[in-house]
Formats: sequence, C-alpha cells, structure tokens
Amino acid sequence: MSDVTRARHGRPVHHWRRDLVELAALFTAVAVADVVANLVGHGPGGPTLLAISALALIATAGFHTWWSRRHGHAPPTGDTGARSAARVRQAGPSESESPSGSEPESQQSSVAPDGVAEPATLWRMRTTVRDAPGSLAALCTALAGRQVDILSLQTHPLAEGTVDEFLLRAPGEVAASEITRVVATAGGSSTWIERADAHDLVDAPTRVLGLATRTALDAAELPLALRQLLGRCTIRSLPATTSGKGREPEPMPTEGSLEDTVMRLRAPEGGVITVERPYLPFTPTEFARARALVELDARLGPRIPRSQDVLTLPEGNAITVRRADTGDLEAAREMHERCSARTLGMRYHGPVGDADRYLNHLLSPRFGRTLAVQTASGRIVGLGHLLWDGDETEVALLVEDDWQRRGIGSELLGRLVGMAVEAGCESVYAVTQASNTGMVAAMRGLELPLDYQIEEGTLVVTARLGSAVGAAEVTEFGRAEAP
Repeated sequence: MSDVTRARHGRPVHHWRRDLVELAALFTAVAVADVVANLVGHGPGGPTLLAISALALIATAGFHTWWSRRHGHAPPTGDTGARSAARVRQAGPSESESPSGSEPESQQSSVAPDGVAEPATLWRMRTTVRDAPGSLAALCTALAGRQVDILSLQTHPLAEGTVDEFLLRAPGEVAASEITRVVATAGGSSTWIERADAHDLVDAPTRVLGLATRTALDAAELPLALRQLLGRCTIRSLPATTSGKGREPEPMPTEGSLEDTVMRLRAPEGGVITVERPYLPFTPTEFARARALVELDARLGPRIPRSQDVLTLPEGNAITVRRADTGDLEAAREMHERCSARTLGMRYHGPVGDADRYLNHLLSPRFGRTLAVQTASGRIVGLGHLLWDGDETEVALLVEDDWQRRGIGSELLGRLVGMAVEAGCESVYAVTQASNTGMVAAMRGLELPLDYQIEEGTLVVTARLGSAVGAAEVTEFGRAEAP
C-alpha cells in the first residue's frame, strides 16, 4: 500500500526509507571517525589530517543546514491530507477554485490589505423547491458558491413542493437580487427575501416557547405574540359575523380556516381573530403554530399580571397604578357617573349616554392593555388604554374631574408608551379634540417626535417611538413605595 493510499485512509505515513538513509549515514560516520582517529594517533601527519577533518566537518554541517532549509522535514501537504485554510473555511465548492486545491487568485485579491473581512449581512429568505431528492442540496451548493452561509433552515411541507425558510449570512457585497438569481438558477421559485437582524438568530423552538410563556402570563400578549410568530402582518379581533337579521352568528370552525394570505382563528371569547399578510402566503405549518398559540390562550382563560405600584402625589395622597380588565367594569361605570359631560365628550367623541357601551371592549385584554389609577379607598379615578389597532397602536386617557391637573394623565401616558416600546410598536397615536389642552400637553411631555393632523375639529397626535430611550423606564411623578 503506497504512502498516499495510507494517508487517505486516515493512518499516519511512516517514511521508512528516510530512516534507513539516516542509519547508514550514522554507521559511515562512526567508521570514518575510527579511521581518522587511528591516522591521527599512529600516522606521521596526524595534526594535518585533524585540521583537514575539522574543515570537512564544518563544510558538511553547512551543507546540511542549507539542505534542511530548502527541503523541510515535514511531509508534503498532499501526503498528510491537510487542506489550506481557505478550503477549510469554504461552505461548499466554488467554481473559481483551482484544480490544484490552492486558493484562487480572485479570492486572494478580494481580501483586504489589513486582513479585515467585508462586513456580512443577515437575510431572511423563503423559496419553494421541488419535493425531490437533491433539490435542497442543489440550492445549498449554489448558495455556497457565492460564499453565503446558512445559519438556520426550516421546512414547510406543502401538497406540492416544500417551502424552505433560511436565515443567511452573506458577504456585504452580495446583494439581495444576486441571491434570488442564484436561488432561481438552482431551482427555487416564489422567492421572498428581506433583511434580518440579531433577533432572528434565536432558533424557532426557543422563540415559540418564549412567546407561549408571554401569552400564558398575560392575555393581552396574544396579538403581539402572533405578530412576532408570523412576521409583519395585520391582526384584528372581530365579533362573530351574522348571516342575516335576527339569526344567530355563523359558527366559526374550531380548527379555523386558511386561505392563502389570510388565516382566521376562533377567539376564546367566541369571536374571530383575523390575520392578514398580503406580501407572503401562510403555510400550513404557520397556521398550525398560530392555532396552537390561540388554543393555549383559550385554555388558560382571562388573566392579567397582578403587580401594582403605589405612588404619592405632590399633595401627599397615595394612589395605586395597576392593570385592569373586565373585572373592573362596574368600578369603571361608577367613575363615568362621577365624570362631567365635557370630560366624557372629549374622551369618547360621541353621545355621553353611549360611553358605558365602550367599556367592555376597552377593558378586554384581547384588544390591548388597560391601566387603572385607584385611590386608597378603592375607587378608580383614572383609566389609560393601549389599544391594538391593526398595524397601529392607539393610546387613550380618562381622568375623573376632581383628580385632573395632578399629573395622573402624564403618569398613565408615560407607562403606556413604555409598554408600546417594549411590545415593539413603532408609534402610538391619540385621537382627541383640538380644545383638549391637557391631552396635547401630556403628549408633548413625552419629548418624542410628534405629528399633528386636524380634521373637522378632531386632532390626531402621533408620537414616533424610534427615538425613545429606555423602553422599560417610565417617568414617575412623586415617590414610589412598595405595594
């Protein structure tokens, strides 16, 4: 068996011929040394022969040093099966690779002089491939040819074909259009790609478990969890539709329904949760995940976090800020009775007599989060709502007349905005009247970029949250005490 064959089978190569040469040289050197010693000790020209032997030894040592530097003792790279660093880092075969296995000139020239590589870019990509052996391998090989690294892969089986979802890391000079072109050449179709960030590096099981935990702790998290699970989409909670006057609502199938870019899920309270994503069709796998999350929410029932903060107003009165839900419906109606018609009109923008009809919707965790301000006697004197409105988020405040101008509205608004930032909202808006100077002042107090739109006396103030600092922090007036 040859040296090369043994190297391919993973066993070390033993160079026995070199060992024989070195052993022969050793015996020769001993014999020569013995002869020289006899001549020096017993011959007539002993000193002369000793000098000549020293010169020959020096010359031999010099020649050996020169030979060693020119021909290293290590076996050739081809004998050991070692690969160059460039080939080890490569994700797959490259068309530009030279036949001898050395690094191609184009790759050598692409490296920066200072050794710093181009910054990589993260991409999320979906493409449909044929459900046949080798289809995915061909796609991965094509991506490797452009030095695109596959960080994670999820498969979504379909009736015909498979949707593969990739998280890619590509060189900075490789554009999205080039990636899609390579994928199309390798057999991918209906390809969709967008920029990703560090949050996408979390693997799918970990992300789903985190969303399930958030939903289990707070029913208001369900719409947010669905949005993070399914990406950019519009989520609406709607009551069950009626097919005609005086008839019962049409029942929603327990398993829900999936129609290309729209999925409908049965809400725990009997309504319908509609999820729309026009730019990318849903897959059966995504539908099953969303349905499992909704079923978890239904099994756990109504729930909200019971934490609360006790704050002291400047005049010394203590108030409690806590989460509220439909269990506070009666206390909220009593607050409505203590509010003036002007206060209710500025809040609900309609007939004062209809104010109570909105409370059940506003206090439901299904449509957002509500904060209540409660006095030491247990009365609710203020309500703040953070409402999920499709892709947008609305904030609304109501403070009882006797408790206005004490900073309660600003405290509620600051906490609601902190919740919106934590939930990943890009902006919040408030709908009020142009004469509601208190609400306008509270929005300005956020110190965020504001947009104003006025139509027929109705003022819409939008705060952009991109520049918000400290998502978990809210500005508190007074002093916080232990609950």
